[in-house]
Amino acid sequence: MTKPNNYEALYRQALLIRRVEEEIIRLYPSDKVQSPVHLSIGQEAVAVGVCSLLKPEDRMFSTYRSHAFYLAKGGDLNAMMAELFGKVDGCCGGKGGSMHLAYPKVGFMGTSAVVASGIPNAVGNAYANQILGKSDLTVSVFGDGATEEGVYHESLNFASLHKLPIIFICENNQFAVHTRLESRQSYAIREHVSSYGIDTFHIEDGYDFCTVQTQFVNILADYHDDPRPVFIEIDTCRYMEHVGPGEDFYGGYRDQREHIEWRNSDPLLTDQQTYNALLAEVNKQIDESVAFAEASPFPTITDLYQDVY
Repeated sequence: MTKPNNYEALYRQALLIRRVEEEIIRLYPSDKVQSPVHLSIGQEAVAVGVCSLLKPEDRMFSTYRSHAFYLAKGGDLNAMMAELFGKVDGCCGGKGGSMHLAYPKVGFMGTSAVVASGIPNAVGNAYANQILGKSDLTVSVFGDGATEEGVYHESLNFASLHKLPIIFICENNQFAVHTRLESRQSYAIREHVSSYGIDTFHIEDGYDFCTVQTQFVNILADYHDDPRPVFIEIDTCRYMEHVGPGEDFYGGYRDQREHIEWRNSDPLLTDQQTYNALLAEVNKQIDESVAFAEASPFPTITDLYQDVY
């Protein structure tokens, strides 16, 4: 891994995401976290590398495995932790929980528990940008399982037909809940995307935020010369269970040995010098966010009827 000048900043962002989720794991048995959680441990580099190149006005539509993208895009940690606690100072007033985070002021437009449902929203935003002549980026993030949904194919088709300025990013961790990709898909993802006339790219080293950033820089340079639909598949690895705070290797659908090579390349596990140098500062920020969430009140009955349309 070649270290860029901003290596420490990228590392700190990745470390913050991992330590936040490790804190969620610690807190989960206490029932203070008021919603199911889909953790991104192992997948942080995708969010960090991509979001490091986005501006606040660039809009991102993500999946319910969204903690990493929320934080990497600039979402407020206090507001996120309060949201997980179901508190009124949460980013969605305590009504959304982990699977429905949103922070529009930095362009993080929201997430949904329904697989692939954010993709048409992103396409709609790109269509609006095209009509209005805006140059802001629209980024749609989803997992490999979303490529099996009908609305995904409808969205790709529409984006291609109208030459919309949108970047699709597929986080491919090979699993949809407990089912391997080869048991679910009779197609190859990028080949199928190409059939819509959309340019595709592949980033294999999704454990390395430096590589993700470097390759995304090159893709963006080409994209800005010719705004159009672009599809990026990024290989990644989910360390934890599909939903919840634990591991699930006991389930028999995957083997922990499959992760050894990935973990051996994970900078948050291999670069202990930078890890130890940044840990105290990151932990302090997380402790402050938990204290903020603890101090925030629960929503009242009146709050229940706010923001309902």
